[in-house]
Amino acid sequence: MTRSPLSPVRAGELVEAFLAWLTVEKGRATNTIISYRRDLMAYELWLAEHKLKILTVKARHLDDLIDERRNSGEAVASTARLLAAVRMFHSYLLTEDVRTDDPTSLLEGVRVPLGIPHPLSEKEIQDLLGSVVGESADALRDRALLEFLYATGARISEVCGLNIDDLDLNNSMVRLFGKGSKERLVPFGKIAAEALRDYLQRDGRQSLAPEVWRSSSDRDAVFLTNRGLRMNRQKAWEIVRLAGVRAGITRQLSPHVMRHSCATHMLEHGADLRIVQEMLGHATISTTQVYTRVSPELLFQVYKKSHPRMRPT
Repeated sequence: MTRSPLSPVRAGELVEAFLAWLTVEKGRATNTIISYRRDLMAYELWLAEHKLKILTVKARHLDDLIDERRNSGEAVASTARLLAAVRMFHSYLLTEDVRTDDPTSLLEGVRVPLGIPHPLSEKEIQDLLGSVVGESADALRDRALLEFLYATGARISEVCGLNIDDLDLNNSMVRLFGKGSKERLVPFGKIAAEALRDYLQRDGRQSLAPEVWRSSSDRDAVFLTNRGLRMNRQKAWEIVRLAGVRAGITRQLSPHVMRHSCATHMLEHGADLRIVQEMLGHATISTTQVYTRVSPELLFQVYKKSHPRMRPT
């Protein structure tokens, strides 16, 4: 798309062209596109309220946008995410010759305080995984889901999108599709494999399956709701939360805490950081370092054993 910077064009058209470019050229995931659309719609609304236009908005105006959001009490992470979307959008407009400048190029970034989810202890994980009892279809499913989350450190979107053909129970391997539909193979242990077999080969999934499938997506799904539909994030979140209540864990739990606990426990037991990076599907090692902060106690133990000045003479 090559236009003169003065070409009459609706902001919405430019946003949709940008989102199409992200989808086709960059292969961004559906959830990413949804997030960008939401933030850029908010940006369009702000421009309209201030009688500004995408083709002529200046850096000073965008400074005002950031200040307004900060003063409104908007979460810092939300403002940072919106700014990231606006930056990429204006970079696209410059590349496509829609604008001859990028008003975001000199903007200061919005620093987000480092938020690291506190992992469960190994004792808490044992209590959580042992909290699902019984042999009902629900119990078999919930036990398999919890064991799989902890065994693989998978994102909840990856678990909800999991198909039966993605599982290799004989070799205890699973194919996961992460952000941007990037594929990776992840192993899981014997206990998780047994829980999955119980759910898939006994009266678990079969009892949840409907007489007539609503869609092929539901038919292929590993984890089903009680209505025979592919499990969604909300249902998976609820299963984790209720398991935590039964286990007597007082703080709020989420599938992401399970992911963080998996990575942290592996690191504490000697796993190489790059192996954990591959397993979690992180593009950079720095992301994995945030997810896998070791405890100060373990850090000091390793330091005592490895630093020459700490070794006994």
